[in-house]
Amino acid sequence: MARPREFDEVDVLTAARDQFWTTGFAGTSMDAIASATGLGKGSLYGAFGGKRELFHRVFDDHCSAAICSVSRQLGGDDEQAFERLAAYLLAHATACAEPSHRGCLLAKGTAELAGHDEVVAARSLEALEGIQRAIAADLEACQRNGDIDPAADAQQLAGLLLTVHRGLEALGKAGAEESTLRGIAETALAGLPRSSR
Repeated sequence: MARPREFDEVDVLTAARDQFWTTGFAGTSMDAIASATGLGKGSLYGAFGGKRELFHRVFDDHCSAAICSVSRQLGGDDEQAFERLAAYLLAHATACAEPSHRGCLLAKGTAELAGHDEVVAARSLEALEGIQRAIAADLEACQRNGDIDPAADAQQLAGLLLTVHRGLEALGKAGAEESTLRGIAETALAGLPRSSR
């Protein structure tokens, strides 16, 4: 009979995720993960497989959480849809300017691994499409409320805003100032096709 696990899986996965987030996949050893989680390497291998399998697990969990977070921030009544969208994009611009902002594990994992890891490539695309759908749903609410031109393609606009969102993070990591990032976000919002009402 297998012995029950003597650790909290959520805590272990969170610690492993934070280690990967800080040092990247290539820069993270199983020794570092063992130190971060407090588990021996044998326990880690037995519970989660190798380093790549463990990364796949935490990356998948993070992608799911990212989609849920965006959906939660942008969900709500039609009347406040544009305000939610503006707040979402501007808050992201401000966060990206913080020196302590560590970036997004989705972006980091995609940049490092998607070119040679089919699991990461597929999951990152799926996650980005999920985030785009959440933005599109908010834009459709804006259209119903008369804030965005109803003839506009909400999916295409969502793709544009997702690209701006990802670009703000890259610029923030490069050291762009908050005023620059917020200006870009404001320009993107101002460029949306508004309703003629």
